[in-house]
Amino acid sequence: MQTNATYTSLVAVGDSFTEGMSDLLPDGSYRGWADLLAGRMAARTPGFRYANLAVRGKLIGQIVDEQVDVAAAMRPDVITLVGGLNDTLRPKVDMGRVRGLLEEAVERLAPACEQLVLMRSPGRNGPVLERFRPRMEELFTIVDALAERHGALVVDLYGAPSLADPRLWDVDRLHLTPEGHRRVAEAVWQTLGYEPQDAEWRTPIAATAPPGWVARRTADAQFAKQHLLPWIGRRLTGRSSGDGLPAKRPELLPYEGPVG
Repeated sequence: MQTNATYTSLVAVGDSFTEGMSDLLPDGSYRGWADLLAGRMAARTPGFRYANLAVRGKLIGQIVDEQVDVAAAMRPDVITLVGGLNDTLRPKVDMGRVRGLLEEAVERLAPACEQLVLMRSPGRNGPVLERFRPRMEELFTIVDALAERHGALVVDLYGAPSLADPRLWDVDRLHLTPEGHRRVAEAVWQTLGYEPQDAEWRTPIAATAPPGWVARRTADAQFAKQHLLPWIGRRLTGRSSGDGLPAKRPELLPYEGPVG
């Protein structure tokens, strides 16, 4: 990893995490860590170009089929790849197949850019994480091995105490809040070799009094009605939240947007 880095282009590949859910903007679109990162990089480099191919709900096979070759053809300085976590959340998953698809993705992307960036995704404390933790950690072992083999950087979000805090997760319990996305952007920024803007991004936010029993049960009911039941319905019918949606920013163009 170089220090005081200067990169001229970024392409982000992945699912809802990279699309930016739930960092909602007033116009109903999503911002997210990749946009924030691109804004910072653009502020340092005139003419900086950015594409974001991520689409919510995508499994690693779909990311490989729909995004990887597109990203490689753009030949940017930096490519970020985050995928496979949606697979681990499925009731049945073939981790051997996930491994093979991630290997395929990395083998195509690493030669097509100056720096490939992989991630150990953040995990929210709670029963859902405990249920799927073994699969997630198996996924991260795969990521670490691929990074070592292909010279990719790994951003360890899973090991950051701040990002395990439920207060940095949206009501759907699957996506980070705007503050969570800001911290992820900072993590990637530092991993790429830029001077820290927030050296304490890993530090948890200050403790607050936990919500009472009624507030917790109300939140549980809201979560089940608005997010859990629709999610189960999509799994049972084979649908995805990203069906029919285009890539967030499909062309590698000069970036004008928020600076994180």
